[in-house]
Amino acid sequence: MNILEKIEKEQRREQLAFRIGDQVKVHVKIVEGDKERIQVFEGVVMAMHRRGTRTSFTVRKVSYGVGVERIFPLHAPAIDKIEVMSSGKIRRARLYFLRELAGKKARLKERDSIVPVVGVQAPVEPVDAAAPAPAGA
Repeated sequence: MNILEKIEKEQRREQLAFRIGDQVKVHVKIVEGDKERIQVFEGVVMAMHRRGTRTSFTVRKVSYGVGVERIFPLHAPAIDKIEVMSSGKIRRARLYFLRELAGKKARLKERDSIVPVVGVQAPVEPVDAAAPAPAGA
C-alpha cells in the first residue's frame, strides 16, 4: 500500500445506501465570511463515478423551470449528510436522458421493494438455535 492509498483510506466516509435514480437531499456546508450554514440540494441522482476516495455523484433538480445539475464529491467534508427520500425504478447506469425530458415525462417510477445496495450489508437478526421450528416446515 503506497502513501496515497493510506491517506485516501483515512479520508473515506462509511458506505452510503443510495443508488442512481434515487431522490436525495444533500446537505452541504456553505461558508460565507466567518459564518457557516447548511444548504439543502434536493434532486435525482443521475450518475456516479466510482474512483475510491475521489468518488463523485451528479444530482439534478428543476428550479423555476430550469434544470440544475451539481456534482458532489462523496467523501468531501463539505457534505454534512445525504438523505434518501425515495428510490426510482431504473434500468440504466446513467440517467442523462432526463435532460431532454420535461414535466411529468421526467418522473421516474418508484421502486416497489427495497433492493439491497451492493456493498452495504443489511442488519441480520440473530437466529435462536433453541427455538422450535415452525409447524409448516
